[in-house]
Amino acid sequence: MQRSLARSLMKSTSRFLPVLSGIVFWSTAVHCQGRAQDVTCENGDGEYSTQFSTGATVSVGPMRNGSFAERACAAKLVWKGQEISVASDADQVGIDVLGADLGFGKPVVAFQVDKSRGSSNRIYKIYSLTRTPHLLYTISGGDSYRAADTDLDGRIEIWTDDAAAVDGFEGIPTVDLDFAPTVVFRFEKGRLVDVGSEFLSYYDAQIAKLRSQVSEQDLAGFKQSDGHLSATSLRPGEDLHRLVRAKISVLEIVCAYLYSDREREAWSALEEMWPPGDLERIRTAISTVHQSGILHNLDHSRRSPQRGNRVRIYDAVSTSTVVGYNPEGGAPDSSQFEPPLIQPKSILLQRPPPSADEPLPSANEVVELVVDAAGKVRSAKVIHGTDKPLIEASTGWQFIPAFRDGHPVACRFRLSLWALK
Repeated sequence: MQRSLARSLMKSTSRFLPVLSGIVFWSTAVHCQGRAQDVTCENGDGEYSTQFSTGATVSVGPMRNGSFAERACAAKLVWKGQEISVASDADQVGIDVLGADLGFGKPVVAFQVDKSRGSSNRIYKIYSLTRTPHLLYTISGGDSYRAADTDLDGRIEIWTDDAAAVDGFEGIPTVDLDFAPTVVFRFEKGRLVDVGSEFLSYYDAQIAKLRSQVSEQDLAGFKQSDGHLSATSLRPGEDLHRLVRAKISVLEIVCAYLYSDREREAWSALEEMWPPGDLERIRTAISTVHQSGILHNLDHSRRSPQRGNRVRIYDAVSTSTVVGYNPEGGAPDSSQFEPPLIQPKSILLQRPPPSADEPLPSANEVVELVVDAAGKVRSAKVIHGTDKPLIEASTGWQFIPAFRDGHPVACRFRLSLWALK
């Protein structure tokens, strides 16, 4: 498993290989609007396969026509000789979660599948990994999905967006937006709920950024328009591009309030910044998009924010030593814990190719990481070395999380990498 990963790194993405220190893997604390998540297979390039502890084998790779690989991706699960097709003929297939419990009371594997040839409507498919693996849930409508225990409180969220619903809204494609409306889901006893209201600081940071990048002059000019920005509504000398940017910022601010369960603040902001004559029309249009978009996946309506408990981060650093390369993709279990801590294992490790003038590190790079129960890195810092860009690159990596007593847990560990000459 890890050997094939190493070959992939050498071939297309990196000059680095991992040496597994007495702990294991990473990916810094970002949400779906952060750095794009690495994709396990894209246009037939990339391959990964592993057998999970329950006996289910998870495989992602190029579609094959006999012995020939095609420029398309497929994913499957194999259980006691029975093959379950997850995806075929897809542009991209990414493993977001493998082994974590997303709220179903059992380990799952979650795939991000793009069969749309570039549209903003990827599908998130969640399968059980116990007994006969089967499909538990499908979420559609987002441009990306990322599961993480953001607050390290033992509850895993799925960060996504409402890209498909807002694509083309008011004639604006999603590529012209700063970001599609952020949506945060969580499964509670297997039922999907909207928990955006638990992350107000995240939405408030979006709102503050949007307000800072639009001038009062442009807002005033937009508010004096007809809202549609038709040619007849513009005054001589007005810059259409600046007014369109102001309109986009207003829509994004309103959506940030709306998708964080602050409807009153959303309509107040709309009234403050939108042309009065067009207010009723645009409010109805925004409400329709909000109600008919990705939120149609919900099993429960919104509910009051709840607090979780801070989880223990199992520290495997204090007793760890850097070990030789492990072809199975994991590090030795930590016997300091009872029951023992089973170390995480890599799914995908990539580093963007260095620039032409970027020197190769002269020695191993050692990085200390905290990976959560969803297999995502919550923090990363260089312990030995100079490759600072490696920290940013790690945000797209995926891992099978650490396990203790059969349950995924958060873990601190160190990872050593060396440059390929």
